[in-house]
Amino acid sequence: MHVLVTGGAGYVGANVVRALLQAGHEVTVVDDLSSGHRAAVPEGVRLLVGRCGDHSLLDQLGSRPDGVMHMAAKCSVGESMERPRGYYETNVSESLRLLDWVLRREVGWIIHSSTCSVYGIPRRLPLDESPTPQPINAYGATKLAVDVAIGYYARAYDLGGTCMRYFNAAGAQPDGSLGEDKSPASNLIPRVLGVPLGIHENVQIYGTDHDTSDGTGVRDYVHVIDLAAAHLAAMERLAAGEPGSTYNLGTETGSSVLEVLAIAREVTGHDIPANEVGARSGDPAMLVAASARARNELGWTPTRSDLRTIVEDAWRWHRAHPRGYEDGSRT
Repeated sequence: MHVLVTGGAGYVGANVVRALLQAGHEVTVVDDLSSGHRAAVPEGVRLLVGRCGDHSLLDQLGSRPDGVMHMAAKCSVGESMERPRGYYETNVSESLRLLDWVLRREVGWIIHSSTCSVYGIPRRLPLDESPTPQPINAYGATKLAVDVAIGYYARAYDLGGTCMRYFNAAGAQPDGSLGEDKSPASNLIPRVLGVPLGIHENVQIYGTDHDTSDGTGVRDYVHVIDLAAAHLAAMERLAAGEPGSTYNLGTETGSSVLEVLAIAREVTGHDIPANEVGARSGDPAMLVAASARARNELGWTPTRSDLRTIVEDAWRWHRAHPRGYEDGSRT
């Protein structure tokens, strides 16, 4: 199949592109490189630089793709609350323009890269797809808007549509060739691994009195390679004419901040100082996925999402690329 991957130069997108290529598919990437990296796109893969809703750019594909994996988005919770206009323009308006192009070109299916942030504060755990989403930040609200739009488009038009709600994407390719390059780093594992590399002085722990086993926040970390595998399974289901759905992607287990720190110290061989600061408003104590639907309908089982493997893979990437993709001399 020929697959258009929007945001294919980003963290998850680049790993999905690699998985598609390994499975023998043709790939075209559209990315404006505002947070993605040209170096993350493999040689031989066509890269169209620009916004995913630009029809004149998309028409440069020539032949119609079989489907779209839509991963282009802004994804910082804090920034979304400070500058919501940019999030609605990029995440919602551009997505609607992309959907219009998909309909005009009669593309068969679209898979949306969504987020557990659509749920807001969970009332029960592990969290399955049944609760009515109640996002508490602009990022989650914009991703939910696109999820909902895809659902209505799929029902009204001849379009397969699936939404993949990630929990905490983490890890890197085992050979250290693809990893997370975001500046400034906002996710826990890259920030933790930045301390032994001299990028950060310490790690901030947001609260130690949460209702968890050790008082620190618990999150469900899922390896980026496992996320990519879920996308390919969803693609095969849509391509076979099966109905689309919404899937939570996680491991159904959680790791606390202190557990991440302990594993990182073992893996890196470095002391990693940590300072406690106040808990963030609206930050759930625990966020853990229930992924039975993905297991049952997609046959998806994470294979690299144990915490040690995630940290070892991420450390291999960050140690080889302390300044991200710009540090190409050590790949």
